[in-house]
Amino acid sequence: MRMLRAEEFGLTREVEYGTPEQNEAVRQIVEAVRTEGDSALLRYTEQHDRMKLDAASLRVTDAEIQAAYEKVDDAFLTAIREAAVNIRKFHEKQLRQSWVDVQPDGTMLGQLLRPLKRVGVYVPGGKAAYPSSVLMNVIPAQVAGVPEIVMVTPPATGGKSGIDPYILVAAAEAGVKEMYRVGGAQAVAALAYGTVSIPPVDKICGPGNIYVALAKRLVFGAVDIDSIAGPSEIVVLADETANPSYIAADLLSQAEHDEMASAILVTTSTKLAEAVSAEVQRQLATLPRETIARQSIDNYGAVLIAQSTAEAIAVINRMAPEHLEIMVAEPMAMLGRIENAGAIFVGPYSSEPVGDYFAGPNHILPTNGTARFSSPVNVDDFVKKSSLIYYSKEALFSNGDKIMTLARHEGLEAHARAIEIRLEQERE
Repeated sequence: MRMLRAEEFGLTREVEYGTPEQNEAVRQIVEAVRTEGDSALLRYTEQHDRMKLDAASLRVTDAEIQAAYEKVDDAFLTAIREAAVNIRKFHEKQLRQSWVDVQPDGTMLGQLLRPLKRVGVYVPGGKAAYPSSVLMNVIPAQVAGVPEIVMVTPPATGGKSGIDPYILVAAAEAGVKEMYRVGGAQAVAALAYGTVSIPPVDKICGPGNIYVALAKRLVFGAVDIDSIAGPSEIVVLADETANPSYIAADLLSQAEHDEMASAILVTTSTKLAEAVSAEVQRQLATLPRETIARQSIDNYGAVLIAQSTAEAIAVINRMAPEHLEIMVAEPMAMLGRIENAGAIFVGPYSSEPVGDYFAGPNHILPTNGTARFSSPVNVDDFVKKSSLIYYSKEALFSNGDKIMTLARHEGLEAHARAIEIRLEQERE
């Protein structure tokens, strides 16, 4: 791994905006699905996924879901069910209620919280299938009270046999009743604008490849989206007390995601830095996804040597990493100094995969430094808020002149007159 002084480290990662060719291809797909509906959806599915379907075969049947249960092992079922319980318990603590505040003059002000009606969850295929991401998208929406949750996934996430059975089982365990075998930009467009076979949704969630990300960006406004996810990131803050093999394993847990994933150690110990670098190379040699992980480590991995703990924390706050592990002698003492991180893993036994799969907090986190201003997926992502205003006659008489003053200051006479006409008529 590259070794750099912390002060030399430049934040060079850029948000992936795609090439002009990719953007144009996505624009054409989205527009075709918007105007042609199912015919374009099926055409692009055959073209990009090499699977010829008709409208009747887009939706996954109950029989297929039952068949999927017969293909997964009992250990997976036990683990996914217990993980779902943990995730649900964590997100239930995020629930908020509508509220109303009644003033002495009879005015009522408040906020009404209502769930979105229909949410679409995109589950990717490609280099790997992620049943855990199904839970992380679906369960917060369920806790929020979303009545309709639909899943789309490419038709061959499990290879020639069709959709990966583990994805289908995870979705069924999470409570999804509506699933479609369609992926890519065409699936995003179908969710956004609707077709005869797939009714439109209010929000699209879930990661995907560059074409999915560009399609989500393009349809934003017609629907809401969760975020434009970038490559996975992990930063480990460690001192001389940390175990090098633990750190190396955790760095590689993110490096194996894809070639653009970022894995960085920040430490004040040169001895630890050298030990971790050597351990990464040793563990890399036996990884099944060695080629992917090695490219990630070579291109986006680094060991940063800080002159002090303060400098180490400063560089971490500038990076605003997706995942931050703290492996120092007194890790809890560091928490108050961390300003920007998607998820913080404290101590040697809080390995990043604990959060990915089982602990309960959401593993869909802000990337590309967006933890400076955004948060993990949570229940609030699936509710909408309406302000409630009931103004009494007494309140209008008391504050009407001030309201008119502000309106006329902005040159909006009709605004002022809407108040004035009430004051004049009620005083007669």
